[in-house]
Parts: sequence; C-alpha cells; structure tokens
Amino acid sequence: MGANQANRTAREANEETPGVISTPDEEKRVEERVAINAHVVYEAIRREGEEELSRSNSALAWSALAAGLSMGISFLAEALLRAHLPDQPWAPLLSRTGYAVGFLAVVLGRQQLFTENTLTVILPLMQRANVTTFLNVLRLWTVVLFANLLGTYLFAACVAKVALFDPKVVQAFTDIGVAHMGVSFSVAFVRAIFAGWLIALMVWLLPGADSSRVSIVIILTYLIGLGGFNHIVAGSTTVFFLLVNHSVSWTQYLSGFFVPTLLGNIIGGLTLVSALAHAQVVGGRQVPELYNSNAKRTGGKKREILMTKR
Repeated sequence: MGANQANRTAREANEETPGVISTPDEEKRVEERVAINAHVVYEAIRREGEEELSRSNSALAWSALAAGLSMGISFLAEALLRAHLPDQPWAPLLSRTGYAVGFLAVVLGRQQLFTENTLTVILPLMQRANVTTFLNVLRLWTVVLFANLLGTYLFAACVAKVALFDPKVVQAFTDIGVAHMGVSFSVAFVRAIFAGWLIALMVWLLPGADSSRVSIVIILTYLIGLGGFNHIVAGSTTVFFLLVNHSVSWTQYLSGFFVPTLLGNIIGGLTLVSALAHAQVVGGRQVPELYNSNAKRTGGKKREILMTKR
C-alpha cells in the first residue's frame, strides 16, 4: 500500500470510528495536545526564513550585534563558574552549563545568530532556487555574521582591557580561549560540523517545543560546550580575548579557528536541512494534501503556528 493510500485510509478510519469526544471544547483540547508534525515545523521555519530575508540590512545588523554581545555572556558565565569551582575532574560538567546562558539570551530575545540562519533562510532557497534568493541569503549571512563578530569582539575587548574581574577569572578567560586553539584544521572543522548540526537541530525543535523551549536550548547548547565543539560566534568571543591580549595573531585566528569553524558550522546546518527537513517533508510531496485535509476537518480555524522569530 502506498503512502498516500495509507494516509487516506487512516483519515477515513478516524472519521468513521466513533470517539468519546462530544463537545467542541473537548475537541479543541485534544487538538492542543496533538504534537505538530514535520510539515508544520517545516512551514513555520520556512515562513520565518521568508520574513528574515525581507528585513533590511540595518534591522539585521542591530539584531545581530545584540546577539554577538549576548553570546559574550556564555564566555563570562563559563569563566565565572570555572574560576569558583574546585580543580576536580567533574568541574567541567558544571562550568560548561554557563555556555548555554548566552544562547538563552539570543533565543528568548529573538536576536539574529548566524548559525541559526544556516537552516532558517535555506528552506526558502531550496523551495525557490533562483539567483535572486541565493544572493539575498548571502546578503543576510554577510550582515549577520559581521555584526555577530563585531559584538563578540566588543565584549572580549571590554573584559580584556577593563579591570573588572579578579586574576582567577581572568585566567579562566585565557584557559577557555586556549582550548579553542591549537588543534588541526581537520579537527576544528569536524568539531564545527557537530556544533552547526546541533544548533540547526535546536531551531528545528523549537516551533513545536512550547513550554520546553528553555530546556531544549540549554540541553543542546550544553552539549556543544561540553563536547568542545566549535561555534563561530561563541568561540570567537574566547579567541578575541586572546587576540586583544596579543596571545594570538589575526592570522592564527583566521586559519586556526575562523575558516574551519565557519565552514563546519555551515555544512552542519545544511546537512540537517537536506537530510531531515527538506528531504523528509518536501521529498514526500504530501504537504498540500495534508494541509487541505486538516483545513476541511477544522474549518480553516487551526492556523496558528508556533514560530521562533529572531
């Protein structure tokens, strides 16, 4: 039996089988508790991507600058925890929780983060593969990435040049930055793929998360921090701290961190788009049928989609 026939059979069975729901209020409560499917998640993210692509450069830049500054909070929180925890093997399990704080600020503050846009704005491009959309995606990526990195540089320069913290915290800043350097190009690249994939996965999960959004952000970004996976924005904050203190050069930053991390993050995000989002949903070619069927059953009223606008 084909997939379309199976779906029709299931719908007919649901319509013909008598249920225990007898009032519109009960029906509404059931619908509220039914998990949204992949098609709804895909469409929510695609519409968000369309909206982001329509925003002006200035709007994107200010939001991305705020995100870059917010990501500095991850650096600060992790360093503070690291400085005040005892030097024990289990200490990183706790100190790396600070890594999630900046991501929480970005997601809940609806700010523009480059790695989220490796999924969000690519869905419109894959549905409308033309030069105009491609150039628009490149425009958004360039503006957001530049503003993100400017925000992280300003934060790193502040904590490096202004005597705000005691020597233990400053040493923690340095240790965190050093951990992002000193590995081969291939290792940094593979680590960045994992980070890009986890961030894109977070974006994919958020539309249906409802009250679990905070937990999803914390769990997935904590994994990035705990695994030492390279994130182009969060990691740049730590390396910029070393750069401002003249512990590394711009050449070392670009070749040892920026290039492999940027490429890996992009590939990690695009892999999720092609392997999970686009292939799973659009590959089945069932979106119009499912949408029309749902519209008939609900009278066109159930149109709300939980969106995570940045």
